[in-house]
Amino acid sequence: MIQKHITVIAGEASGDAHAGRMIAALRILDPDIRVTGIGGDTMRNAGAEIMVDFSELAVMGLVEVLKRYRDIKKIFNQLVTKLKEDKPDLLILVDYPGFNLKLAKQAKKIGIPVLYYISPKVWAWRAGRVKTIKQYVDHMAVLFPFEIPIYQSVGVPVTCVGHPLVDAVQKKLTTKQAKIKMNFKLNRRVLGLFPGSRRSEVEALLPIMLDAAKRIQKTHNNVDIVLPVASGLDSTFIETIIKQSQVPVKVVKDDFYQLTSACDAIVAASGTVTLEIALLGVPHFITYRVAPISYRILKSLVRIPYIGLCNIVTGKPVVMELLQDEVTAERLDKELVSLLTEANSKANAENLRKQVLFALGPNGGADNIAQLVITMLNKS
Repeated sequence: MIQKHITVIAGEASGDAHAGRMIAALRILDPDIRVTGIGGDTMRNAGAEIMVDFSELAVMGLVEVLKRYRDIKKIFNQLVTKLKEDKPDLLILVDYPGFNLKLAKQAKKIGIPVLYYISPKVWAWRAGRVKTIKQYVDHMAVLFPFEIPIYQSVGVPVTCVGHPLVDAVQKKLTTKQAKIKMNFKLNRRVLGLFPGSRRSEVEALLPIMLDAAKRIQKTHNNVDIVLPVASGLDSTFIETIIKQSQVPVKVVKDDFYQLTSACDAIVAASGTVTLEIALLGVPHFITYRVAPISYRILKSLVRIPYIGLCNIVTGKPVVMELLQDEVTAERLDKELVSLLTEANSKANAENLRKQVLFALGPNGGADNIAQLVITMLNKS
């Protein structure tokens, strides 16, 4: 049997996590499959040959992308050359549309079939991308049932594989149990700072989060601060920011779900992580900042009222969002103290968990996308 070769492109931490689960499930179906691509530790651990670490690409915001344009373009050109020289049987593009849709166009020229896993948010902004997808993508694998008609209406083959987090995130520990496993003191409350998976996000949000944490510790002497380091981020860079703030913070690189479960409240950058926090039933709210010009442009383009995934999938404001000028140390202090002290915080978070779980649709996401990959490989 001829060994099959796929190339997987994940340009950020959430994409690396989704791709890693897919590859792990894929290897059960075909242990000999060769996987190359762009990704991080999750893909590496699943057995992928990583050509470029996704940390080289993980930038958020229009202005921020422009600053890194030459570096990203160089990686893109090198990747196109590699696709020509070592032509895979299938190219799997995971989210990251600004980069991946351009790559799909090049793959079409080379004659490589393209599976796009995790749809660009065409239902939120840049709906015209559907036409580009029709031209260059052979099959769309979407996470949410409501995305199917968008592609069916223009004749793009589409499958809803379900969200992998439905299976990956299981609420197994109470807050008390998680604190014990993480060696936290049970008589102290744990506040989580989750500033994002991209350097640009951390630079914009972490100093403000730390300022808020400092305020809280001055008024509440039984609060410990924790911060998980996202895959692909340099912990030295994060620890430098923390040192400058003079706030005592426990930085954790592993045991993400245990750490999250141990938190009594969390402030998190918008992204997939907010779904994970919600599915673990932890009180939290969403925050986000980009360069002012990036925000003005994006605000004029976005067609939906929310940025948080929990709010998007449920169709209502179930999690508070603080954006741009609302993101101040004073406001974060106020909202975090509210989550830490209100008697109904845990009950509200558990109700949110159930709503989000229902809205996310079918289970078996990683197995479903792996089976779709095998089906497409058998056609090639």
